[in-house]
Parts: sequence; structure tokens; C-alpha cells
Amino acid sequence: MKIIDGKATASEIKLKIAKEVAEMINRDEDAPHLAAVLVGDDPASHTYVNNKEKSCKEVGFISSIYKHPASISEKELLKVVDFINNDDDIDGLIVQLPLPKHISVNKVIESINPAKDVDGFHPVNIGKMVLNLPTYLPATPFGILQLFDRYKIETEAKNCVVLGRSHIVGSPISILLSRKAYPGNCTVTVCHSKTRNLKEICSNADILIAAIGQPGFVSADMVKKDAVVIDVGIHRVKSSKTKSGFRLIGDVKFDEVSKKCSYISPVPGGVGPMTIVSLLSNTLKAFKKEVYH
Repeated sequence: MKIIDGKATASEIKLKIAKEVAEMINRDEDAPHLAAVLVGDDPASHTYVNNKEKSCKEVGFISSIYKHPASISEKELLKVVDFINNDDDIDGLIVQLPLPKHISVNKVIESINPAKDVDGFHPVNIGKMVLNLPTYLPATPFGILQLFDRYKIETEAKNCVVLGRSHIVGSPISILLSRKAYPGNCTVTVCHSKTRNLKEICSNADILIAAIGQPGFVSADMVKKDAVVIDVGIHRVKSSKTKSGFRLIGDVKFDEVSKKCSYISPVPGGVGPMTIVSLLSNTLKAFKKEVYH
């Protein structure tokens, strides 16, 4: 069994990005600029945005955070997005999810300029992804693909099972891994809460991607011997073994599943760091006009 070290892989990619940005600055060019819109006081969202800001500084990006109370109206939030859309000094824009219930997530995402949508959630960019056209890939699926490439994990003709059908992870990674490319050429099955014979389906997977949002959902009896297991879940649970009283776990029961598989991504330190570095890669593409000229 080999641990898929997302933290180390992300660090390598960050070094490459930082080197390229330093060369830009030496040529008196501007640095890429990523803006994040943060609504409300969700602790996980604040932590995530702060980590993005820290990562931006590490690679030499400019980072801006537009913070607003949960009481902001949908109309006001759309004005904020429009303001950033029209700021030529900002290359990439993310609106941190979740948003308060009175705000339509779809309406906000659709209001983002596709050329600045470095999260890859805009319908235009999702459509380009489906058609295998140049675009910004959603950050977490993009990060998973980079891990496959970094560890030279064979995907062609493999049976891949994706647990979860979210627009953020499950649906896009299922499309990407079925493409005629590497990583790809998988036969993909997407499972969800209505899937029957779930254990049987999972136990036949050469590659199992757990993005179902339930802590410790995947047990050893659901995993084929020598399978590749990618754990996308991240959950904060109580623990008497840590000073904070909490620890992070994924959708997979790591201790028992890791004994059966050939590769496994841990939580923390697996997919999480790759999500942020993929966002940086997309922002660099936006700055260089590699997708939208």
C-alpha cells in the first residue's frame, strides 16, 4: 500500500508556480490576482478562504477577500460579483460556498464572468469540460487528476466507482475519468443515496472515489483488494486523543481500508491541498489568458 501524499505534491506544484510568477515580476509584469467573496461566519468557509489567501502569498499572487455578513441580500451580492467581473486587475474570482439559504447559488455562479471563474463551476466552463475543450476544471477533480498523473496510476480500461454525484466533485470527476485521455478511459459508475447493491458495486471497483459526505462510510468489505482509493471527504469529529478535542477524518475508514488497497489518499493531507493548488493553477491560466483570449 502506498500513501498518496497530496501535501507533498501540492508543494511541488506551488514551487513551479512561484518560480513562474517570480520570473513575471522580474520582467516588470503584474502578478496574478485572485479574489474571494466570503458570506457569513461559517468556520469551515473562513478556514478554507484563509488557506487560499496563505497559498496565494506563498506563490506571489495578489489576494483579495470580500467579506459580507450572512444578511447581505442576493441583489447586493450580485452587485459585488459584477464589480469584480469588471475589475481588469482581478484575474480570478471565487464565491465561497455554502451561501445563506435566501441566496440562489445557481444565480450567483451564473453571474460570474466565465473568464474569471477559476472554480470551474459556471455552466459555460462545465459545458467546455464535457466537450473536452480548454477550460478551468473544477478544482477538486482537477487535483485528483494531478494525483493520478503524479503517481503514474493506471486508469485506462479500469472500473471506476464514484460515490457521490455533486456538481463540485462527483459529477465532474466521473466525466473527466471517462474521457479519451490520461488520466481517463475508465468505465465509470456513479453511485448515490438511491443506488441499490452499493457494497457489491464498490467491491468491484479498481478505482474508488469517495465523495459521499458521510464520515467513515467506506469500510474494508466495500473495497476490492489492490484497489486505488481516493478519499474526498473531510469531517471534523470529536476526539479525546487531540488537544483541540477534535480530529479530521474522511469518508473512508482509513485504518481498515488501507490494508487492502494499492494506493490511498489520507485525510488530512490528500485531496485537500490539491484542491487549493488547482485553484492557483486555474488563476495562473486566467492571468495568462490561456482559456479566454
